[in-house]
Amino acid sequence: MAIETLTFGCRLNAYEGEVMKAEAEKAGLDNAVIINTCAVTAEAVRQARQAIRRAKRENPDRRIVVTGCAAQTEARSFGDMAEVDLVIGNADKMKAESYTPLVFGTQLNDKVQVNDIASVRETAGHLIEGLDGRTRAFVQVQNGCDHRCTFCIIPYGRGPSRSVPMGLVVDQIRKLVGNGYREVVLTGVDVTSYGPDLPGSPSLGKLVQAILRHVPDLPRLRLSSVDSVEIDAALFDALSDRRLMPHLHLSLQSGDDMVLKRMKRRHLRADTLAFVEKARALRPDLVLGADIIAGFPTETDEMAENTLRMVTEADLTYLHVFPYSPRSGTPAARMPQVERSLAKARAARLREAGEQQFQKLCRSRLGTIENVLVERATIGRTEQFVPVRLSDGRPGEIVAIEIAGADGSGLIGAPQRRAA
Repeated sequence: MAIETLTFGCRLNAYEGEVMKAEAEKAGLDNAVIINTCAVTAEAVRQARQAIRRAKRENPDRRIVVTGCAAQTEARSFGDMAEVDLVIGNADKMKAESYTPLVFGTQLNDKVQVNDIASVRETAGHLIEGLDGRTRAFVQVQNGCDHRCTFCIIPYGRGPSRSVPMGLVVDQIRKLVGNGYREVVLTGVDVTSYGPDLPGSPSLGKLVQAILRHVPDLPRLRLSSVDSVEIDAALFDALSDRRLMPHLHLSLQSGDDMVLKRMKRRHLRADTLAFVEKARALRPDLVLGADIIAGFPTETDEMAENTLRMVTEADLTYLHVFPYSPRSGTPAARMPQVERSLAKARAARLREAGEQQFQKLCRSRLGTIENVLVERATIGRTEQFVPVRLSDGRPGEIVAIEIAGADGSGLIGAPQRRAA
């Protein structure tokens, strides 16, 4: 049987899952499930354990390999699961040799093969053909994080920030474009911290400019989650290039200054509003999303209201809202906790506000002509990442669509003409 990968968590994990599958196949592994875990919340870890048990129950003869951030931070607990054959750390999960003990029957002294992630100083540029079944490709440009937000365990799962050299990134994107991909998403754990560890200390903005300059056949370049306080002048300049998509997702977390300080974030409320004003002055059609944590320890009703107001003041559209979940080993877990039911109620209000913002965006696009990347025959995405229901289309092509309506989940349109 072939190798199956089950991926939890972020876009970077989705990219890495494809690389791991290719490396494991190169090593000769078969009849196996590789489970790429996420450690952001306790719920994500619980879901991974559930998936492990289900995978073994459905296919008792298949080998179970567990890796990813939760495997890095809770290695022994996954190793103690009877269903698991091998636990591989984040530093080694994309190396073919990590999978050879299972293939060749070597007797492992310990099925937990997890090293100290803090000692890792480089990130390889893995060149892949693209992601199976997708019309956009995710390209890893950075890994790890040097910051220590009080709620976050990810630096302990990913290690220090490290960047993929610009030349390797450009080469990979050229290859993807040559294989028919029309949109590339740059991804990483803290993508706006790109570059200081490389010769010459390039920035994310310099990388974006290099991609747009050296890969002229790439129609659409998109960024994953960004930290607005780290955005450099070169990236602001790049916003004027129409091939850089007018959609940014902010690592916001809160709209209240006291909560932001207790989170040990590096921005305040006014910084976010100033960034939004500057970015929209350069790119008026820019749409912004945000990650927000509801019910962070010590958050009062007034603090929660400040975050809720930020949604409309900054005109945020795509909200990823998480009720705060304490992670053992983080400073926030030792702070006075907000009642779980209250955190969930605040999260629900934020999600409702986000939905209202999304519907407002959809209404604003009625009657416009949108360049849409077709994902499946009847669905595509605009440059601002709004889903569009189509009457027809070939996956991977970009078509000009007149927007005739909205149905609550996105836009409705019909193909008009081929986009330039």
